Amino acid sequence: MKNSPLPSLGKQPKTVTILGSTGSVGRSTVDLIAGHREKFKVRALTAHKNVLLLAKQARELGAEYAVIADETLYGDLKKALEGTAVKVEAGYQAVVAAAGIPADWVMAAIVGAAGVESTLKAIQQGTTVALANKESLVCAGPFMMEAVQKYGATLLPVDSEHNAVFQVLNIEQHEQIKRIILTASGGPFLRKTRDELRGVTPEQAVKHPTWSMGAKISVDSATMMNKSLEIIEASYLFNLEREKIEVLIHPQSIVHSMVEYIDGSILSQMGAPDMRTPIAHTLAWPQRMETTGDTLNLMNNINLSFEPIDLKRFPSVKMAREVLHAGQGAPAVFNAANEVAVEAFLSRKLKFSEIESVVGEVLQVTPIQPISSLQSLFQLDLDARRIASKVIAGLN
Repeated sequence: MKNSPLPSLGKQPKTVTILGSTGSVGRSTVDLIAGHREKFKVRALTAHKNVLLLAKQARELGAEYAVIADETLYGDLKKALEGTAVKVEAGYQAVVAAAGIPADWVMAAIVGAAGVESTLKAIQQGTTVALANKESLVCAGPFMMEAVQKYGATLLPVDSEHNAVFQVLNIEQHEQIKRIILTASGGPFLRKTRDELRGVTPEQAVKHPTWSMGAKISVDSATMMNKSLEIIEASYLFNLEREKIEVLIHPQSIVHSMVEYIDGSILSQMGAPDMRTPIAHTLAWPQRMETTGDTLNLMNNINLSFEPIDLKRFPSVKMAREVLHAGQGAPAVFNAANEVAVEAFLSRKLKFSEIESVVGEVLQVTPIQPISSLQSLFQLDLDARRIASKVIAGLN
């Protein structure tokens, strides 16, 4: 989590790298930097396939490097950046290498397990890493946190819930924390029964009622899998037992999370549902910066409501707690199975209502091994994905 402050928004431009600059978090980060060009110098931008947007961002921000993960698109990116001084690279290992370019601040926003190695590479630079890739901690929490300590890195959470906890949590009074409360909007199907979910389409699932997010994260929000992954992430990030991490449904997405102390005090962080707010917090930390994002107007007759989670309606939350208890590689299997299931749903090869059951079956049949290295993580991740694909094929 927090180690020692690194260069902040002072007289010298802060050097930054954005891993996953064309995704929803990446675009918001670019927007913030573009509004404060004199305060930042962009070292590298990376993307998976979106050549045109990556090239546009690299031109606008004057990036030193632009890296596309898909090697077949190297020529397209090279052509799109002709006449500029931007250095062009391509391939998975080039993305990892970009994470290792010295920078004061690195945004780790590559979605899924694909972003684990690049996130670790950034941590190994001993720099400030803004963590939007929750899968890094879900899949290899102890491994990652040991690296943070070993290399003297600073890990700042970008997820709105974890960022909210970070802002109101007094790490020096860790033993006085009674619990943290992560809030969840409940997604677009909060009031639907399990039976009503059978016919849900990808188009319906990605229409989040309060947040603007990518397709995968939007589906995870609809199943509450996103919150389930966040429970695991929070346990490692804040060094808390699963019993001290609770979740409440909060449809308005205004109170992003809370920390309750043993004296009964509950501190919360509030704000409009706009990812530019937590991103800006990590980008300027330990200072603050103005943003182009939405702000919360408390005079707009805001009503705040909270309710407990129906674990029968959202079984993934219970699974997450069981996975934390199992430890070792169970969280990695949990994440891998979900990624495969969500991809199958978005490709119309799996029903929305079957996502959690696929994850549950994969957890039951996959041999769980401890995570001692990236190689062991990748092997377990691959095994879980193969099993998930077989489970899905058996349903059709």
